Amino acid sequence: MGGGVTTVDCEKQVRSWRLLRSLMQFLIPTCIIQQQRVTPCLQNTTITGTIFGFRRGKVSFCIQPNANSTDPILLLELALPITILAKEMRGGTLRIALESDARCCSSDRTLLSTPLWTMYCNGRKVGHAVKRTPSNSDLEALRLMCSVVVGTGVINYNNQVIMYLRGKFQRVRASSNVESFHFIDPDGDIHQELSIFFLAF
Repeated sequence: MGGGVTTVDCEKQVRSWRLLRSLMQFLIPTCIIQQQRVTPCLQNTTITGTIFGFRRGKVSFCIQPNANSTDPILLLELALPITILAKEMRGGTLRIALESDARCCSSDRTLLSTPLWTMYCNGRKVGHAVKRTPSNSDLEALRLMCSVVVGTGVINYNNQVIMYLRGKFQRVRASSNVESFHFIDPDGDIHQELSIFFLAF
């Protein structure tokens, strides 16, 4: 047989171009020129984000309005164990892309309410991330970290070790189908570039 492009190859190329196009919305945002003024379309806010997990468990990513909030905006269980994610972060750069079906996002359902995501870590597909309701253990772990504004470390909970990274994240909303969170390290003490992208196609 010849070395032609298969249907599967075409589908992969289409998905790759869609992903690139969505990411470019962050790099080259569309602007509206009105009355000689340029208004960026991106909407930026700052929230508290926490990546945490038991040493032998999977990673959770939690978004809160502030460090003392008891009502998280989002809690995702990621596809990787905390120890594997820690290894990925040793290089100083971590990019997580979470991809979903755009049909899950409607006028009465926001992007972050999507229950299931395909997860990519530093360019590699690693499985799925699942949105879930915070458990009592999650809420207690977050309570124990409420005094931490920005930092990494471990805490003991019920004779188990929880590893965490916590700090302010810049929340960037490019459209109803594209949103991202970027870790803010104001003093440069953590030496970690961390971004999490939510993309619906």
